[in-house]
Formats: sequence, C-alpha cells, structure tokens
Amino acid sequence: MIIVHHLNNSRSQRILWMLEELGIPYEIRHYQRDKKTMLAPASLKQVHPLGKSPVITDGDITVAESGAIIEYLAYTYARDTLLPAPGSAEHRDYTYWMHFAEGSLMPPFVMKLVFDKVRSAPVPFFLKPVTKGIADKVMNSFVGPNIKNNMDFIESTLAGREWFAGSRLTGADFQMSFPLEAAVAGRATGNFPHITAWVKKVQARPAYQRALKAGGPYDYA
Repeated sequence: MIIVHHLNNSRSQRILWMLEELGIPYEIRHYQRDKKTMLAPASLKQVHPLGKSPVITDGDITVAESGAIIEYLAYTYARDTLLPAPGSAEHRDYTYWMHFAEGSLMPPFVMKLVFDKVRSAPVPFFLKPVTKGIADKVMNSFVGPNIKNNMDFIESTLAGREWFAGSRLTGADFQMSFPLEAAVAGRATGNFPHITAWVKKVQARPAYQRALKAGGPYDYA
C-alpha cells in the first residue's frame, strides 16, 4: 500500500491527483502546517530527514520530492500511459517541463511570497519606507519580470498543445499543476487565457475532484 504523507496546501496535492488518475490504492496520512510559521510539523521528520511534503512510502521504499515521486510512480506503475516513448520529441518535452516546474517557475513565485511578507512585516514606522522600497525594487527589477517571462512562455506553449508533452496527459502535467494553480489563484498577474483554461481543465477531471475530496481543504482549487 502506498502511503502519501500529505501536508495541507502543498505540492502533495498533485501526488494525490496522480494516484487517482492511476487508480492505485493508497492511504493518506494528514499533516497540518503550523498556524504561525506556516511550516510543516516536526513529525514529518520521522518520515524523511528534511521534514517536508510530499513524501510517499511504498512498502520499504521512501521517496521525497514531487518530481522524484512522479517519476517513481510513472516508471513503476504507468510506463505505458504516463510516459512518452524514450527518444521521442514528446519525451524530451516531458523531461523539460518536469525540471522547469521547480527549477525555473517556482523560485520567483517563492521570492514574491517572501517579499510580500517583507512589505507587510511589522517594523518601526521610520523603517517602513526602507523595507518597502527594497521589496519594491527587487520585485520590479527582478522577480516580476522573471514571473512574467515564465508565464508568457507557458502561455505560448499551451496555445499550441493540449498537454505539456503533447496530446496526452503525462507526468509533466502533474508536476506543472501546482505552480500554475498558485499562479491562477493570485501569485501572478496578467492575462493568460490558455494557462487559465488548462488549470480549469485539470480541476474538472474526475480524478482531480476525487483527490481534492481525499486531501481536504486546498486554497488553490
């Protein structure tokens, strides 16, 4: 039995979606973020030393990191359905988007979250213009342009294809789902109709709806 160590409002939601698409029996162990720090509870360190989610256990195998989990599930349980043929153009696209999601897309989103907190952090009134000015400078000169560049690139990609690796669902779509859900829910500004349509298509899938029900409250749905 696969066990998903599921943290609320986290990347582990996409693992639940993948398992529902595969129809594999699994069990969820729920963890809640600390309401003050928004970090995962210390109990997750009993599963993996970094104490982060998602983590799965499959018998005596423990796998952490979304991309690694998606690859493990695809190669173990879905070689014929969720993996493009090795050496094909679709497989090259699959590999690219698997890495792009966390390598290029998520870092500026995380930086935006950090600098939004810097803007709203309680500081002496005479320091507020300084902290806000620094946050604005970084956002306007670096973070914002990177987010827009990434989103424009994804938008143009989805204008010409149904899924990230072509005409059928692959592991790359599960990997890309979390950052794009976050973007559509408010982490990115701009007009991205193809991205929005893609997210809505994902969220309308019966397997996604089952995963949402199983996982519990999720702010990005």
